[in-house]
Amino acid sequence: MAYLALYRKYRPLTFDDVKGQEVVVSALKNEVKTGRVGHAYMLCGSRGIGKTTLAKILARAVNCEHPVDGNPCNECAACKQINAGSSMNVVEIDAASNNRVDDVRELIDGVRYSPTNAKYKVYIIDEVHMLSPGAFNALLKTLEEPPSYVIFILATTDVQKVPVTILSRCQRYDLKRIPVPVIVERLKEIGERENIKAEEKALSYIARAADGGMRDAVSIFDKCSSFISEGDVLTYDKTLEILGNVDVSVFSGMFESLRARKINECIKVLDEISDSGASIVQFITDFTWYLRNMLLVQLSENPADAPVDMTSENIALLKQQADEIGNKTLMRYIEVLSGLKNELRNSTDKRVIIELALIKLIEPTSESTDAAVLQRLEQLESELNQQERVLNGMNVDAILSKVNQAVSSGAVVQGNEADAAQRKEALENKKKELLDAMPEDIKEIASRWNEVCSLIKDDMSRTTFSDREKVGVSYSDNEIRLLFYRHMDYTQFYAPYFEFQKTIEEAIEKLIGKHVKVTGVDRSGEGKAKEIDIRSILPENVLSLPIVEVNK
Repeated sequence: MAYLALYRKYRPLTFDDVKGQEVVVSALKNEVKTGRVGHAYMLCGSRGIGKTTLAKILARAVNCEHPVDGNPCNECAACKQINAGSSMNVVEIDAASNNRVDDVRELIDGVRYSPTNAKYKVYIIDEVHMLSPGAFNALLKTLEEPPSYVIFILATTDVQKVPVTILSRCQRYDLKRIPVPVIVERLKEIGERENIKAEEKALSYIARAADGGMRDAVSIFDKCSSFISEGDVLTYDKTLEILGNVDVSVFSGMFESLRARKINECIKVLDEISDSGASIVQFITDFTWYLRNMLLVQLSENPADAPVDMTSENIALLKQQADEIGNKTLMRYIEVLSGLKNELRNSTDKRVIIELALIKLIEPTSESTDAAVLQRLEQLESELNQQERVLNGMNVDAILSKVNQAVSSGAVVQGNEADAAQRKEALENKKKELLDAMPEDIKEIASRWNEVCSLIKDDMSRTTFSDREKVGVSYSDNEIRLLFYRHMDYTQFYAPYFEFQKTIEEAIEKLIGKHVKVTGVDRSGEGKAKEIDIRSILPENVLSLPIVEVNK
């Protein structure tokens, strides 16, 4: 006997054998058990998930002489004839090759004849969306009011192309993609019956490669098993080699090369893929999905709950890599690679187009798109933030932490108590120095002098220092200078009973959280003229003040 493909050999014969379609199976079984069978059904879904299989099981179940809990017995004459394909009561039509009006009219002519030795005459029309508009119109009337002994079962992978007038006359059932664990369990069952040993990881990869289709999964499993000898084990690496695919580690390496902007490493990966016999176009497609999964993991609060079909180890790897790149850059990667699909379809030199796309990812300056400009801005912002952290003393916290640890652990307390006290005092002074304001903070204080004055609680002090005709503000690298244009204000500033200097320093520390030294400069002897521009006699780095008269 000729070899029978595994997907045909292990095709489900009852509703209970169908995996991953529990909702649809339950509904159809109940209809058969209660005798409330509809006149037209529409089974929708992607390829290989059981549409035609369910249609044939239903055709046997409604004609079975001894049904068992809604399932066909597969032992009676009617079931055997239908299984053998010799029954006149079940007509299967491929609409992809029989889509003309004449084909449908021929079908309608056969409807008028009653079934032979059966309850129902069942018409199974596969890929019904391929029918021409005229064929749909010819089928419409018969589909709406068929004879009582006729059942139409329509199956399609593209229900959007089926006219609404047809859909409204059918009971519609949407079949879902079969989960990976369900497919793996089915492959294990087949492997045990066929004495085929396979690693769990290999079966999981086959299940994911099938994209939710049980038929595709069994076909891939059949293909891979033919490459191993009897008694050998189908390994994960062998599966990748047979299917011409690559491991997640290759995608991870490509991502790291892109992030590090190493175009030579990226080209080397393409060379390795090409030399292994795999398709670089398929590799780019799979890599795009890898980046898509990384983006979803990055945006999920809990990476384990991200809607990605990957192992926990691979999800952890995605999370680690996702933390090293911004989501906007990641979205740009996906956008550029996804846009290659149309270009590659009509290109004769696909390798060059792919290499050019990788260069665009590494060098956003070569593009003028909004996404590329945004990535360049992000890079610039990142560099500025690093400089700002240095200028603002962001590393002070780490230094202080080490200082505090040293003090608390007693590491700095050596020798006699006097030495320990001196060292501790030196450390405290060091901390105070670290907390002093940086030059950028000094400039900020000078520009926000009105806010500083508003924090002074004493009314007299606040009035004095906010009066720009009395006090100007200048700055140097590490201090704020107050320029007094009245000698009396200058002397009061240093008077111990007024404590003006301490008041201002406390206000500044409250504003920015850092210590700033404040000094006074007596400028009362300058500006003898009745009207004079104060900016002409002050240093260049003094704030511009709207003052024209300094002597009253």
